[in-house]
Amino acid sequence: MSEIALPLFPLNTVLFPGGVLTLRIFEARYLDMVSACLKQDSGFGVCLIRSGAEVGQAADIYEVGTLAKITDWTQREDGLLGITCRGERRFRIRSQALMPNRLLTGDAEMLPDAPEQQVPTRLQMLVALFKELNERTGYLPPDMLQKATQANWLSYRLAELLPVDLSEKQMLLEVDDGLQRLDLIATILGSARNHTAENTEE
Repeated sequence: MSEIALPLFPLNTVLFPGGVLTLRIFEARYLDMVSACLKQDSGFGVCLIRSGAEVGQAADIYEVGTLAKITDWTQREDGLLGITCRGERRFRIRSQALMPNRLLTGDAEMLPDAPEQQVPTRLQMLVALFKELNERTGYLPPDMLQKATQANWLSYRLAELLPVDLSEKQMLLEVDDGLQRLDLIATILGSARNHTAENTEE
């Protein structure tokens, strides 16, 4: 499978395909990156930090991330550049390099998602859970909820919304199949409920 060269943005967040990410840009390396992406109509890779920080020295990152495409930008009142990005395809980094301006880059293999599948009966409770969460938060407009029957789409949106550890979100991102991702979400939720029940009994 062919590889593409990507500028990389290490963050303490996990971006999923179809997700929206807003960022404040102030470091010179990322201002240059955003400028190049806008001029070339290209994207950059968002990767979860394994160790290190978002600013300063280049962080150690997980190899699987998501390609981010800038959809909007604005000059904020605080003088910083604000950008809005949408997650596109997942990728796996095969090699990394640090540029003279400390921008991390990587040669990345784009990862295919499994074909879209309908959410089966045994996982319909996750459809109901997502609709309930969406109603509480106003996360997505109601006209998008028809996609909640699609396994890939639903699994990504639940992974965004659920208050689970970043390491668990990363684990969900690395799963190729939407139904497997939903099964894993159900397992994570079941473990959390059991843990809560045990603490209540104590």
